[in-house]
Amino acid sequence: MKIVFATNNQHKLQEIREILGSDFEVVSLKDIGCDVDIPETGTTLEANAHQKASYIYENYGLDCFADDTGLEVEALDGAPGVHSARYAEGTDHDSEANMAKLLKELEGKNNRKARFRTVIALIQKEGDSTICSREYSFEGEVKGEIATEKSGKGGFGYDPIFVPEGYDKSFAELGEEIKNKISHRARAVAKLAEHLKDE
Repeated sequence: MKIVFATNNQHKLQEIREILGSDFEVVSLKDIGCDVDIPETGTTLEANAHQKASYIYENYGLDCFADDTGLEVEALDGAPGVHSARYAEGTDHDSEANMAKLLKELEGKNNRKARFRTVIALIQKEGDSTICSREYSFEGEVKGEIATEKSGKGGFGYDPIFVPEGYDKSFAELGEEIKNKISHRARAVAKLAEHLKDE
């Protein structure tokens, strides 16, 4: 089954392909010739995922899914949340700056509980129709805490400072094999895969 994943993030693309396996041919925005920076102006993860998937379906007519992920820190009232990729002022997907800001915000705080949450929006054609479509939403989360310093070289984003519940190592230290079984994205994608296989 061929399906578009509305991203050009190679880390995410590889992670999704590994989780979904060989039953699915997952293609990126680049693969379908889309070089537009799709806006993410929603105030929730759900809204952003829907916005990206809708853009691809409306402009290319292809079955597609999009995700949005946020790191929600309890002591910061759920921040950075929907702003996770642009948490540090004046940056866009600058992981080092984002982590530095988060660690500074948590200085002196004992409560370091956090969770990663991924929402996936899937839009599929209704039968052979190019007009009618169905939309589904899948969510995954993993709880943990924010470490006091970075550790590990693997992963991406906030992985070096996020320690999942039940482990004493960061996502960046645990390696892709473990992360792809327990992560927020893995849990959301597992629900997506189950739905696609049922189809």
